[in-house]
Amino acid sequence: MNDDKTSDDHERGAAGASRQHTGAGDGADFRLRSVALSAYGPTVLEAMGYGASIPIVPLLARQLGASVQLAAFIVALLGLGQLVCSVPAGTLIARVGERAAMVTASAIGVVVALAAAAAPNLMALGVAIFVMGMTWSVFLLSRQGFMIDAVPPHLRARALSTLGGSHRIGLFLGPILAAPLILAYGVRSTLVLSAILSGLALLLILGVPDLGGDARAEGRADPASVWTVLRAHRHTLATLGLGVTAINGLRALRISVVPLWADHIGLAPAQVSLLFAISSLVEIAIFYPAGWVMDRRGRVWVAVPTALLLGAGLALLPLARTFDALLAVTALMAIGNGLGSGIVMTLGADTAPRVHRAKYLGGWRLVGDLGGSGGPLALSGLVALAGLSAAVVSLGTVGMLAAGWVGWWVASLDRSRRGNERMPT
Repeated sequence: MNDDKTSDDHERGAAGASRQHTGAGDGADFRLRSVALSAYGPTVLEAMGYGASIPIVPLLARQLGASVQLAAFIVALLGLGQLVCSVPAGTLIARVGERAAMVTASAIGVVVALAAAAAPNLMALGVAIFVMGMTWSVFLLSRQGFMIDAVPPHLRARALSTLGGSHRIGLFLGPILAAPLILAYGVRSTLVLSAILSGLALLLILGVPDLGGDARAEGRADPASVWTVLRAHRHTLATLGLGVTAINGLRALRISVVPLWADHIGLAPAQVSLLFAISSLVEIAIFYPAGWVMDRRGRVWVAVPTALLLGAGLALLPLARTFDALLAVTALMAIGNGLGSGIVMTLGADTAPRVHRAKYLGGWRLVGDLGGSGGPLALSGLVALAGLSAAVVSLGTVGMLAAGWVGWWVASLDRSRRGNERMPT
């Protein structure tokens, strides 16, 4: 494969995206509810297990003798597993298809959750959490590819925003389900719950159709390494992809910095939990309207507010000196995060080629994961240099400036899409 043949500037990316739908959902009469159970049910179940178990991992690590720093590192292994597996996940999906990859990820997820629940030492726990992150990466990438095939392009943003929203619903419900189990049976019980939920997700996935076979066959007929595919699409990854890195970095900063600032102003842990619960409800309330706006008006109408609101919330954080003030700031960031619940997946779907799509999306996910990992690292470094207040103001300002970059390139993509597919008005 040569670069000229597969170059993915915005015009060709949008044209390819408009042709890649191969599922049964073609036509104006398609309804998302026709694929709701198979498309969103497994994601809600997996996210419930994720939300139930991950918050207790540092507590279990502490019970096994870890220091605070080591417990934090074990939690970070989850994200590291996702980051390391981003590109290999794309290669796996390109080889076996989305359905088989989801089955594999969920089956391994059952095993590693039980292994974590039974972990006798920190080494065993760390390995299980790392593998759990890898399976989560495969699962999420597979779900995205399945939705691209199952849903017609004019509903793509709504479908993917709802996919992101179903993930948020699961994360909200998981801790609620886990709380009584922890009181009755201890923290390890939440990992058993996670295994059960992964098993239920696996049962649903077994009924999911295997779509995208024609494109996979074309990919096998025209083989290319993942790095060849990513090099061919380097322009998109360096422009739109950099915007995605910024958005994911801002999202990760929000999760890291709100508890730190709450502790800084003397709030109790229960108040911090309440802040995140309210934020989750705000995000759940607006993910579908955000997808509707993207489908009807364009991706830029959501991408820019997402970056602006997340950046503004960070920059305003030093003004929040009471619970009510911090609630207002976190709600502002929750609106931004909820608006962007499907933006990264949607932009990836819009720019993905029909052939070698999974390999491209693996690279797209890697670009996003670099932002998710790099944001907290940047915060840590700036806090050490200038203190927490200066760090959040600086990063918030960078986020608001990044909204300009995001707006420029996403607007360019929208114009390309309008030229290649009829957007409803």
